[in-house]
Amino acid sequence: MKNQFKYHCRFLAFISLIILTIGSENIYAQKTKKSKARISVEYVKIMDGEVYFNIKASSRVKKKTVKISNIEISIFNKLDDDKIALGKITTNINGEGRFRLNDLSLIKPDSSNTYNMQFHFKGNESFKKAKKNIKFKDVNIKAKIITKDSINYMTATLIDVKTNSPIVDESLTVQVQRLFRPLRIGEEFNFTDDEGSILVPIENNIPGVDRNLTFEVVLNESDDYGTVKALVTSSIGIPIIDESTFDQRTMWSPRNKTPIFLLIFPNLLILGIWGLIIYLFMNLFKLSKS
Repeated sequence: MKNQFKYHCRFLAFISLIILTIGSENIYAQKTKKSKARISVEYVKIMDGEVYFNIKASSRVKKKTVKISNIEISIFNKLDDDKIALGKITTNINGEGRFRLNDLSLIKPDSSNTYNMQFHFKGNESFKKAKKNIKFKDVNIKAKIITKDSINYMTATLIDVKTNSPIVDESLTVQVQRLFRPLRIGEEFNFTDDEGSILVPIENNIPGVDRNLTFEVVLNESDDYGTVKALVTSSIGIPIIDESTFDQRTMWSPRNKTPIFLLIFPNLLILGIWGLIIYLFMNLFKLSKS
């Protein structure tokens, strides 16, 4: 009887321990809340170049915005009730990723000639699932440089690809590529006229390597068309004068480019001092002999 009683007590204690463990895990799971993930997407089209989507993932954790790295985001082309899978990207340490399209014809527009895209994150143990829908229409920028009365102008026209009609009252930015950031040219906002065109004068004192300058005409982050950029290269800059002293013998050059006078004068000074020392020792030796 005593053995049976001990057995029952041990069995009840074991069951109680399991119940307490499961309960504590449930309480811990309830206390551990997943953070909400956020996805932002920018559509970019380079005329006669690549088409891609810049994707960023972030979250608000303890009142601070943090970047979500190493998560997988799926890309879909939405067409009516269908979703066509295009591929996946994994965010880098900065929570960013880029999905490239070899050709815009790989995705299909709806009946209103609008492209609908969806970017989906399934969620993980730290973040809830999230998705981002964007839509845009396809436009082209036709840009070139013309000369009127000895003044250079950048002229550009914004055209709807499907209807081949000009787009009016959209702001285009004209800038020239520089090493760190582009140099803006003309007004901050250049709105297209009734023909969908702009005309911006170009300054004559912009330096360029071999006089070559690369200009950018940019439709920047439009709600309807995304970011579209056209590049124009022309040799209308002023030549860059190379003032580098890399191959010259200067005070700040490396050792193999030391100025000649710094090589001769110190060595002559050292030889003169050592010659004087030797001469004094020789005289002392003669005095000691005599």
